[in-house]
Amino acid sequence: MSDIKNIRMIAAGASLAAMTCVATMVIKIPTPTMGYVHPGDCFVLLAGFMLGSVTGGVSAGIGSMLSDLLGGYAAWAPGTFIIKFLTAYVAALVFRGLSRNNNMRLSMKAVLAGTAGEIVMITGYFLYNILVLTVISTGSEAVAVGAAVTQSAAEIPFNVVQGLTGIVLAAALIPVLEKINPAAE
Repeated sequence: MSDIKNIRMIAAGASLAAMTCVATMVIKIPTPTMGYVHPGDCFVLLAGFMLGSVTGGVSAGIGSMLSDLLGGYAAWAPGTFIIKFLTAYVAALVFRGLSRNNNMRLSMKAVLAGTAGEIVMITGYFLYNILVLTVISTGSEAVAVGAAVTQSAAEIPFNVVQGLTGIVLAAALIPVLEKINPAAE
């Protein structure tokens, strides 16, 4: 990879990490489960689509983790990094695989790849919430596994809404952004 391409990839990764963080922190729709829905997943998916599995995953993980650290959700930061890394990673792999099909519209590739990535996000947060509620929490905050599963399951519909929002926004933006993709040059 040329030095110019490396610089473009680093700049794009940092920009997408920052956009992920800002979109996650600025637009928050609170949920009854003490979490919130946000459009940050749009940039998680775009990072994967535009930068590839590893670079996009790191960018998505860092931006999402920073929003947890800066927003008062530090207990979720390690899980968020891993979950959002894997979300972008899987979305990128599926997107690249679908890119071999020249008959499919770019936005449809984004919808299919984004769906695969967001399934990872929904599953990841379900499992991580159980871990946080049963193992990481201490004292009166800790709950039994059954209660943790029930509480984590209650968050699934809100994570689905967040994932769908990210997919729709990313599918709408990728045809425009693909023209300035630093990985494509």
